[in-house]
Amino acid sequence: MAVLLVLATFLVFLAIDSFLNRNKSVIVTETSEPRTTPLLSSASVEGILVPDQLRYHPGHTWCLEERPQLVRVGADALAASVVGILDRIELPKPGRWLRQGQKAWSVYRGDQRIDMVSPAEGEVLEVNLEVLKRPELLTKDPYGKGWLLKVSVPDPQSTERNLLPQSLVRAWMKEAVRGVRARQLTVGKVMVMGGGTISAPVDADAFPALMKDVFLT
Repeated sequence: MAVLLVLATFLVFLAIDSFLNRNKSVIVTETSEPRTTPLLSSASVEGILVPDQLRYHPGHTWCLEERPQLVRVGADALAASVVGILDRIELPKPGRWLRQGQKAWSVYRGDQRIDMVSPAEGEVLEVNLEVLKRPELLTKDPYGKGWLLKVSVPDPQSTERNLLPQSLVRAWMKEAVRGVRARQLTVGKVMVMGGGTISAPVDADAFPALMKDVFLT
């Protein structure tokens, strides 16, 4: 009888140990798995990429929700095509409050400066240090490595009301691209999420009119 009791106790301990080890292995698997950013769609309008997952501001800036009340923002592919290869980018510092539709950052090419507006209202939490070191990332990969800021948005519903309805994005972009081409400016294709080609940048003499038409400055 005593032998049976000892054996039963041993089996119970084995079962408990197996259960604990199984839970521990699950936890390690979940925490060690790297997080990856999903690839954006390659939808395009008139040769300019317009990923469906993004929300767009009329000033040719975009935002992407990373989690509730946090968005990543940048310049869209048409803006990237127009400005061409940049000399430097000036971004706001973390902690600054951005107002939607108002100047948020500036890009420079030679002695020309273009101010661009924020697509979201909120506090800057993070800036892309890599794009400050390598401004060409904005031109080559505006939706990927060329992102600019991460912004904490306390009122997402208010921000969303001032973004373009998704049903109108394609028509809006088509009109914008044709407007640029009507000025005999060169726009190019920019690949989503890493690499691609872009044609010659816009001539500096064309910037003043273009800033008003495209960048809302």
